[in-house]
Amino acid sequence: MDHKYLEISQINNYIKNILDNDYFLNKVYIKGEISNFKRHSRGHLYFTLKDDNSRINAVMFYSSAASLNFDPVDGNQVLVEGRISAYPSSGSYQIYVEKMELDGIGRLFIEYEKLKKRLAAEGLFNEEHKVKIPRYPQKIGVITADTGAAVKDIVSTIRRRFPICQVILFPSLVQGADAKDNIVKQIQRADEFGLDTIIVGRGGGSIEDLWAFNEEVVARAIYNCKTPIISAVGHEIDFTIADFVADLRAPTPTGAAEMAVPTILDTQTLINNYVIRLNKNIKNMVNQKFIMLERFKRSYILKNPFSMYEIKEQKLDNLIDSLKVNINKILINKTREYENITSSYLIKNPLLLIQNNEKKLSLLINSLNHLNPLNILDKGYSIVKNNNKVIKNVKDLKEGDIIDVTFSKGTINAKVMEVKK
Repeated sequence: MDHKYLEISQINNYIKNILDNDYFLNKVYIKGEISNFKRHSRGHLYFTLKDDNSRINAVMFYSSAASLNFDPVDGNQVLVEGRISAYPSSGSYQIYVEKMELDGIGRLFIEYEKLKKRLAAEGLFNEEHKVKIPRYPQKIGVITADTGAAVKDIVSTIRRRFPICQVILFPSLVQGADAKDNIVKQIQRADEFGLDTIIVGRGGGSIEDLWAFNEEVVARAIYNCKTPIISAVGHEIDFTIADFVADLRAPTPTGAAEMAVPTILDTQTLINNYVIRLNKNIKNMVNQKFIMLERFKRSYILKNPFSMYEIKEQKLDNLIDSLKVNINKILINKTREYENITSSYLIKNPLLLIQNNEKKLSLLINSLNHLNPLNILDKGYSIVKNNNKVIKNVKDLKEGDIIDVTFSKGTINAKVMEVKK
């Protein structure tokens, strides 16, 4: 019997043609986990999609990969859209991915990280904004669901540890679309009650269940609250945005109650320690005062009180003696000055002083007369002025000028007939 043998490439191309023309396989939606991820130097992505039982090869070309809003890594749970076809060279079929996004939890985690990074940059998580939780609160507000284990654990723990503290419940939705607005409303309401501390939280759950405490409006309400807030959301491994903004983060709702109030035993122990320290301090003070009293009792002054006055009396005598000596010195000096003045020649001959002053006055008058410019006119000189300006040079005159000529005796007006330069 004669058979016709086909080449491998013919078979692979035939299978590829069947897959490419299958309407169902031209648009498929698959979810799975990324493994064996590799980014080619040209920007193409090669990886495997798997679930618990199977796997399929996947490729995403650069033209599609450029629109991704996350960096794929092994372990990502993803939702992909693409077409199934064969790769003839290897004889294997694969999905050609056109769109890809993180599945459920992955998308929420990206939103969580973006908000966390932005609020941290604004300073909402900074330690300087956090308020210290009061050690002995009188009133505590609890914002959580009014049913469930969380509220029971918080209330019972506070009453057991510190029964004198009043607990006020502000019931709120803690899950679902309306939860974030309800939590914000109750935080603002509780902040007006004059509370010492507020506990905000709920029991454990999935990231979707806890998502209300990752909302920005809740974070800002906690940040703007004037009353110290303890965040108690989920279990110890759960961290929400509310935990980072709150003044104190508790690993569980029960842990929040333990952080909010002391135990009766702790309080009694603290009071006993205060009593011991107070008694010790009082005894130390009494002992110190007793030592001071004994020292005073042994002091020389108290035993001989008049000795203090003796010293003062002696100092007073020294001051009086010193004062007398200084007064005598002053009197002697002033007496000498008086005798010098009364024995001076001028005081005994006052007319001589007048005569001396008359001679000085006569000399001054003669000196002034010698300096008087008008005296030179007696020698035949004259002063010529033109418009009250003394003429020193003939060049300052011209024919026709009216000049004033001052002599020793009198002044005339004259007209310049000719100027000889």
